[in-house]
Amino acid sequence: MTMEDDSIEQAAVARRERLKALKAAKELMNGPDEDLGQKESIKEDAEETEPEEQPSMKFRNYLPHDKHLQESKLAPPPPPKFEDPVAPEPPVSEKPEDPFVNIAPKKPNWDLQRDVQSKLKKLEKRTQKAMFELMQEQDKERLALTTENGTVSSED
Repeated sequence: MTMEDDSIEQAAVARRERLKALKAAKELMNGPDEDLGQKESIKEDAEETEPEEQPSMKFRNYLPHDKHLQESKLAPPPPPKFEDPVAPEPPVSEKPEDPFVNIAPKKPNWDLQRDVQSKLKKLEKRTQKAMFELMQEQDKERLALTTENGTVSSED
């Protein structure tokens, strides 16, 4: 492997020598006027490639340990100002209204009455009929008692 390393180093040295020779030939071909212009442009290029001032770091939420970096610590921003979101009270009405008046039915059992109305009518008829029959039976019993006693008495 040392032979390969030596051959690589020799190739690198030969290449460097060729590059130097090409640079020297180029400088000789160019006149002194052009040479000055190129040197100035090379300086301008070098200035452009030089690292500019690095942007300063600003720390809002972190306190660095380095004293130099502590100078870049920013003060915390003030909290935003806002008004209390409490709504103003509505004007007092003269007569307070019950909010459930419009929602709730006037009778709480109106739906039940509606559903059983037909059955109630039938029952009412039967009840009236049964009461009439009971009254007739009581009248018959009264008449039977009065005829047995022989006297008519009015108990009404």
